[in-house]
Amino acid sequence: MAVVSTSATGRRRRSPFSRRAAIEGYLFASPFIIGFVAFILIPMVWSFILIFQEWNLLGTARWVGMKNLEALMSDPKVPQSLWNTAYFAFISVPLQLALAFFCAILLNQNIRGRNFYRTALYLPVVVPVVVSAFIWQRAYHPDFGIINAALGWFGIPPQAWLFEPALAKPAFIFMRIWVMGTQMVIFLAGLQSVPLSLLEAAELDGAGTWKRFWNVTFPMMTPVIFFNLVVGLIGNFQVFAPALVMTKGGPADATLFMVLYIYRQGFEYSKLGYAATLSWLFFLIIIIFTFIQFRLQGRWVYYENE
Repeated sequence: MAVVSTSATGRRRRSPFSRRAAIEGYLFASPFIIGFVAFILIPMVWSFILIFQEWNLLGTARWVGMKNLEALMSDPKVPQSLWNTAYFAFISVPLQLALAFFCAILLNQNIRGRNFYRTALYLPVVVPVVVSAFIWQRAYHPDFGIINAALGWFGIPPQAWLFEPALAKPAFIFMRIWVMGTQMVIFLAGLQSVPLSLLEAAELDGAGTWKRFWNVTFPMMTPVIFFNLVVGLIGNFQVFAPALVMTKGGPADATLFMVLYIYRQGFEYSKLGYAATLSWLFFLIIIIFTFIQFRLQGRWVYYENE
């Protein structure tokens, strides 16, 4: 049966079967296509137009040319919020991945109560972010917080975790690394896909536990580590709710992360045009960091089919 036919004018025409297959394909893909256009593409185009406008959500938007870009270049809180975000992301992500990988290795063993520990370590992921922020805010309380109580057992005086600029970001990092259940599950799936034949061959060659891990397991896991690294950096760059609930960007703007600053400009100060400008700057920064990671993956990520 011919898929296409040629008319007298030389143009190729699709057969009814191929046209039907194409229509069905678009119908199945239509929920994603409609959602992408309605909730991603159109808002992105509109936000780009807002860069050159001034709008307070109530009145009519008016064109201001390059005014928002000029304000961006002279705003001292932009580099500060970017620094806060980078500090948080580049420290919390490696610690989070290391802890998730370590827990995945332990829970990949045939130990008693393994399913219980897997569930317990995954629970922080399903706890709503706002609820988790309130719990940690209570735990960090300088007078009756459980963290200061635990430090008191070792003779360490109470710390004003969320009230000292030098301690606020480390407190957020410590809070973030425990939400590693998703990465742990992905690492578990990766560990279970490591071929036993390679491990057994290494053991027959005299390799000990550490050498088997470093020379067999770790190289096989580098694609999984790379995936968690990229997704983790993108996710942690967008930290917002804990800072809004716990510190509102304080103390002294120590937890003024970029997304929180964008929210503040757009919905507290009603500067939608400037908020859109900040959003596009932040979007480009995330794209650049993601591109760099993909460019560098060839130096340390091992793919089995290569």
